[in-house]
Amino acid sequence: MNRDSNGYTFGFAAAMVLVVASVLAFTASSLKDLQAENVRKEKMQNILSTIGIKTDREGAEKLFNTYIVEQLALRNDGSVDDAVDAFTDIKLAIEIKKDANYQRFPLYVANVDAATYYIIPLRGAGLWNAIWGYIALNEDKNSIKGVVFDHQGETAGLGAEITQQWFMNRFVDEKIFDKSGDLVGISVSKTNNDPNDTDKEDHEVDAISGATITGDGVSDMIIERLQHYLPYLKATPADLAYNN
Repeated sequence: MNRDSNGYTFGFAAAMVLVVASVLAFTASSLKDLQAENVRKEKMQNILSTIGIKTDREGAEKLFNTYIVEQLALRNDGSVDDAVDAFTDIKLAIEIKKDANYQRFPLYVANVDAATYYIIPLRGAGLWNAIWGYIALNEDKNSIKGVVFDHQGETAGLGAEITQQWFMNRFVDEKIFDKSGDLVGISVSKTNNDPNDTDKEDHEVDAISGATITGDGVSDMIIERLQHYLPYLKATPADLAYNN
């Protein structure tokens, strides 16, 4: 065989492409389960983080099982769908595309040092792509215990700053209902008159400079997601017992 011929060169190149593609496909397939497990544990970490429980990935599952006492899949009327696993069955990126009457809304109930918290997953749109996170409410189902935000493609130093702890800390103790009991959510506002976020009754936090659209996306996803939980958040224990 003439190794200097074009045919040999193209044949060798084709063989190498096949070998490399096969190796990459095998590697991707081998790592698929590990990647899925890492995503699962990272989800547990994020949920725990909203209630002040910090952990590494390896310790997440044990702590999750310790502090998360209920995982509920709610219908739009606030009742629980026991046929759906809130953690594994509901993919929010897919779920939010359905009509609200056919969606299931995940809710995680935590108990830490005899205090109860309600953790709600969030998903919306930023400037460039999806943003998401979790918001934990205190036992009053009104004031915020903590939040976690993440994004797919926001601009570094601008919209991507929603993942920074200093920004997420601004939401702590803010109220999602006004004094009349109406759901108003939390606005990320560039006209906020309380830049230090000491006023926890104004339903606003200070915006990130240069990231107005991402901030609006955070505001919108909070109110859009929370409104679906109103029947549960407003229900009395007797109501919940009846619906379930």
